[in-house]
Amino acid sequence: MTCKVNTQRAAACLPLALAISAALCGPAIAAPAGQPASAPANTLKNVTVTAEKRPEDIQKVPVSISVLDSEKLQAYGASGDTLVQLAGRSPSLQVESSYGRTFPRFYIRGLGNTDYDANASQPVSLVYDDIVQENPLLKGFPMFDLEQVEVLRGPQGTMFGRNSPAGVVKFDSVKPSEDTEGYAKVSYGSYGTANLEGALGGALGAEGWSARAAFLVQHRDGWIDNAYNGKHDALGGYNDRAIRLQAMYRGDDFYALFNLHARNYDGSAAIFRPNSVEAGSPSLVPGFDIDRVAADGRNAENVTSWGASAKLNWYRDNLTFTSITGLERVRMFSQGDVDGGYLASAGTPAWPAASSALSSYSETADEIPQHRQITQEFRVANDADERLRWQTGLYYFYENIDVNNFTYDHTGATQTASVRQHQATHAAAVFGSLAYQVNDRFNLRAGLRYSHEKKDYSAQRLFGYTGALGPLSADQSDGHWSGDLTGSWAFSDRVSVYGRLANGFRAPSVQGRLTSKNGLSTAKAETINSLEFGVKSTGWDGRLRFNADIYGFVMHDQQVTAVAATTNSTDLVSIDRTDGRGVEFDLEIGPNANWAFTLGGSYNDTEIKDSNLAVAKCSNCVVLDPLNASGRALIDGNSLPRAAKYIASFTARYSVPVGDTGEFFVYTDWNYRSKLNFYLYDSVEYASKATTMGGLRVGYNWDLGRHELALYGRNLTNRRTIIATSTFISRAAMVSDPRIVGVEYTAHF
Repeated sequence: MTCKVNTQRAAACLPLALAISAALCGPAIAAPAGQPASAPANTLKNVTVTAEKRPEDIQKVPVSISVLDSEKLQAYGASGDTLVQLAGRSPSLQVESSYGRTFPRFYIRGLGNTDYDANASQPVSLVYDDIVQENPLLKGFPMFDLEQVEVLRGPQGTMFGRNSPAGVVKFDSVKPSEDTEGYAKVSYGSYGTANLEGALGGALGAEGWSARAAFLVQHRDGWIDNAYNGKHDALGGYNDRAIRLQAMYRGDDFYALFNLHARNYDGSAAIFRPNSVEAGSPSLVPGFDIDRVAADGRNAENVTSWGASAKLNWYRDNLTFTSITGLERVRMFSQGDVDGGYLASAGTPAWPAASSALSSYSETADEIPQHRQITQEFRVANDADERLRWQTGLYYFYENIDVNNFTYDHTGATQTASVRQHQATHAAAVFGSLAYQVNDRFNLRAGLRYSHEKKDYSAQRLFGYTGALGPLSADQSDGHWSGDLTGSWAFSDRVSVYGRLANGFRAPSVQGRLTSKNGLSTAKAETINSLEFGVKSTGWDGRLRFNADIYGFVMHDQQVTAVAATTNSTDLVSIDRTDGRGVEFDLEIGPNANWAFTLGGSYNDTEIKDSNLAVAKCSNCVVLDPLNASGRALIDGNSLPRAAKYIASFTARYSVPVGDTGEFFVYTDWNYRSKLNFYLYDSVEYASKATTMGGLRVGYNWDLGRHELALYGRNLTNRRTIIATSTFISRAAMVSDPRIVGVEYTAHF
């Protein structure tokens, strides 16, 4: 039977879910024949998460959740990659960017947002050190000196509220301690890829105080030649710098953590490659040259951001009072040659590049000259050891942002249109949750949140397109209830099952990119109801951990972005109903002291259900959908954009002791995703074929791990994967980075 999410059929899904859970538990609790029952020394370490804003063992939290630890993050980021490196590393998680290194877009269970506007919202919330990062540019803050990354799948409407109907990706940096310790890491690889990273922390002079400072410097040389102006190694380079300062005070009944962080990025924006997608195929054209473009416009990007936060905890009479205050700011200017080629009538390139000759052009820029985000959370919770645990709180969010959009002539030197957008957002919420241990086996959890949001939006075109326009305004106000109800049953201290009913919403949105259109587009709040059944288990004397779940959801009024067929413009549209279902699992095995394996995978099936929704289609591709009388594509029955059905990841580590204090190791990681479509309509060309990417790390550490020297390789097979496309002017593509190999040295002290 197919599980659809509604209250009438939820009970019918329970026997099927429990049967699947029981089958999946089997290998997690059985030891190999002849294996001694005594616990081995190499048991898996416990994993602590804060998915419900309390520290808990991951096996005790009845939520679909995965954790990426520091070793995995170190391997994935060896080549200086951005948060896109997280794509496929956790079941149901995809990350992509058509904006270069600074604008990641997250997808969980197929739910995401392809909108590239600098004010776009996303249904996956990103939380960095307890502070939500709402603007897409804030989400791109680099990963360094991290304890772990938690991926929470499914609606998180109680604890995280608005804009988390798909899930939450939660980053936790290493916190200060009174022990003096730190590290320094330096690496160098292909294309002049250089990384310098380090941290130092320890006790301060005053009693109870400690601090930690961490930094990251990343660089890559330009490596893409521009055939139009004859410049070698003109594009593809960058300099990315970030710093984090933390101070902590810990007393008998008071705890405080202060955080200051900043980033500065200079480098290339996205690189578009015209006429790169083969007609009648989702493949790159024969003879595609990743090292060369022929662009007559400008390409440059700068992002500067900084923020500060204060987390304060008071302990009184078995109660914990928590205050979390955050301030985030970002400025950005990004200009790109979106057509990727040169205007044929304006001149010839310095050396042959005929495939880049175009009859029209698109040169655009986006700017955030002013941005400010303020968040405040207060909550109170009782003792975590109580049979009835509870917490309740208040939350406030404020954002004030200006966005400027520009178009230029084909050289990128003269502005041809200018648009100003402004938005002020006020959001407030009250929430509470309960967890009751009914008996030794059964636990019941419930949460409820009421959120209210008000947006004041305006946009004005100063000149260009059809002339001055506006200001146009769209003020939106909405309130929603969200929450969850979860029951979990422990068969033993090693195996438990759970069922979770949850809902969430994304607040209303406005889109006003008026450089090539004359009206605003708006979307009301999207809502989701989700039903999930899961199993959590450990076995083989602590050497194996296996977690899995099945889920289904129904989303109403989903906010999606329809890309215009002939211009660099988008419109918000709402899908009447979207259905989704899937299976997810995480497996971790440490069979002995030498080997360690992880395996994760997911099946995600999404379906658009809106018989009347039609969107503009591409004019230079083969469209597979039926067309309405206006020639627009009817998308009923399609899967969501970038919703890969299958995702899998695998890691393996082998180590051999050398002497008394050394170790030789080999670490490899691979991830797979099936084919996906880039747009709401289905077409032959604008899709990405299934792809597998891998990495390798071979090294030696000595002095009990205080020193490490390693060789690394990323994108080992040197795959040329289409990561994004442009539908107008030409079949332009953006492609994945080439293979990067290098050497890395790390010292811990």
